[in-house]
Amino acid sequence: PILFKQLEIPEPDLTIKATGNQWYWNYEYPDNEFSFDSILLPREDLQASGYTDDLYLLATDTALVVPVGAVVRMQMTGADVIHSWTVPAFGVKMDAVPGRLNETWFEVDRPGVYFGQCSELCGKDHAFMPITVKALEPADYEAWLNWAIDEYGGTRGENVAAAE
Repeated sequence: PILFKQLEIPEPDLTIKATGNQWYWNYEYPDNEFSFDSILLPREDLQASGYTDDLYLLATDTALVVPVGAVVRMQMTGADVIHSWTVPAFGVKMDAVPGRLNETWFEVDRPGVYFGQCSELCGKDHAFMPITVKALEPADYEAWLNWAIDEYGGTRGENVAAAE
């Protein structure tokens, strides 16, 4: 029974699908019909992107963005081999397996930038597959969402709700 309880996902405010690829993540916001790739930020680009040098191997060129206080349902799959989407600050680690869609959830309680990594040995560049999540206040998230819809060619879905 306790294992079953861990798998119960509350009604989500936002659904994001993460697809592991050798050696980057693709994030899809299905309610808004857009997606983007998130790739390791080269060492020489860290400072220009607002990161310190010690965040090499953790920072990505494009972060996953979520609203603070929202229940985020994460769906994971793999495009090629098994990957594992892991963000320790959220207590989340879920395998991304080709041909399978796994689900988990998290809720971020304060704004910030959070880091994780692929936690399944997935090939020669496994160590270069970081995860960056930016948690924004709901109003800032809405502004980012409007920008992302324009940038990535998405739409305004009817099931998009930032936590109030």
